[in-house]
Amino acid sequence: MAKLGCLAAVLLVAAVCCAAPLSGAVSAVAGLQAAPEDEAGMELSGTAADIPARMLAAYKNAARKIRAERPKCRGMSWPVLAGIAKIESGHAVGRSISKHGAIRPRILGPQLNGSGADGNTTAFPDTDGGRWDGDTRFERAVGPFQFLPATWEGTGRDANRDGEGDPHNADDAALGAAVYLCGEGRNLADRGQLKKAIYAYNHSDAYVTDVLSWIDQYTQSAQSPLSLKGTKGKVRTVLKAALSQRGVPYSWGGGTAHGPSRGICCSPSGKSGARITGFDCSGLTTYAFAAAGIRLPRTADDQAGRGKRIPASAGRDALLPGDLVFYGYLPGNDYSIYHVGIYLGNGQMINAPRPGTTVRIDPIGAMTGYAGGARLL
Repeated sequence: MAKLGCLAAVLLVAAVCCAAPLSGAVSAVAGLQAAPEDEAGMELSGTAADIPARMLAAYKNAARKIRAERPKCRGMSWPVLAGIAKIESGHAVGRSISKHGAIRPRILGPQLNGSGADGNTTAFPDTDGGRWDGDTRFERAVGPFQFLPATWEGTGRDANRDGEGDPHNADDAALGAAVYLCGEGRNLADRGQLKKAIYAYNHSDAYVTDVLSWIDQYTQSAQSPLSLKGTKGKVRTVLKAALSQRGVPYSWGGGTAHGPSRGICCSPSGKSGARITGFDCSGLTTYAFAAAGIRLPRTADDQAGRGKRIPASAGRDALLPGDLVFYGYLPGNDYSIYHVGIYLGNGQMINAPRPGTTVRIDPIGAMTGYAGGARLL
C-alpha cells in the first residue's frame, strides 16, 4: 500500500463583530459541483478561507510545475492538492511555515507498528533509518501530505531547488503529491480518473468521498470573480462597493461607512487591528450598504435584526445576490452570530474572513455555523 489512509458575539467588544470560529476549522461541504474552468487559470486563481497563504502558494506552484514532471497528466489544479492536504494535515495549520517552505515542527503520523490502534493493523518496518520520521524501528507518515518514507523515496521532488526533496517542505511535498496523483498520465479533470487517483493515495471509499467534497469546495473558490451582469439598482451598488475592496487587509474592528479604517485590539486569538487599515466582516458590510444609502448597526448579530430574516432552515438556495449571510456558534440563536458576509450568487460571497487575510470571494461554505441571511434590498 503506497499511502495511509470569537466567543459568542454578546461577549465581544461592542465595536467588533468578527472572530474565527471556536473550532478554528472549516466544516466539510459536500455536494458542491465544480464548474468548468480553464486549466491554466485554475492553477493560479482563487483563495480559500481555511488555507494558510504559504500552503496555498505551494499548491499553486505544484499545479504549475507538474507539467514538466508529468507532461501527459491533465487536470491537475491546486484544489485537487488542497483536498488531499486538508484531510491529511489540515493544511499544516498551527505549524510555522518559512518563506522557503520548511514546516516546523514536523508533522508525523503514528508509529505503524501493527498495534491495532486506530486501524493500525499492519506493521511497516523502517526504511529510511529514521531520516524523515525520526523512527528507526517502524515507519511513520510524514509531512503535510503524509507520505510514507518509502513512498517518498520514489515520488519526492525538490520543488524549491535547494538540493533536497524534503517531505516536510510545503513546496516539495505538494509537488510530490501532484506526481503521485498524476501517475503515468491521468486526466484528473475526468471524475472517474480523479476518484481512482484519490483511492490510490488512500485505499478508502470514505476517504475518497471526503477529499472530493473538499476539492469541490475549493474549486468553487477558485472560479473567476462573478460578473455583476443581471444585477441592478441598490443590489448592484452594494455588490460593486464590496467587490471594490478586494485585497484590502482584514483589521479587527476596522471599517466604517466611509471606507477602511484602523481597527482595535484585540481579537479572541490576540490579533490587533490597531495598526492595520482595513475591514472586519461587519465593517465591510457597513461600508457596502452605506454606498446604497442603507445604515447598518456595527456588529454582525445586530445586523441580523435588519431586513427580512432568511432562516438557515430555508436552505442556502433561498439566498439572493445582495443578501447578508450570517454564521453563528449556535445556528438558530442570533445572539451567537459571529460573522457576516454579502452573498454574490452561485454559492459565493464577498468576505473579510479573519486576521491575516484580505477581503476576497469565498464559497459560503467557507465559514462554520451557517445561520441564514437577511434581505435588505
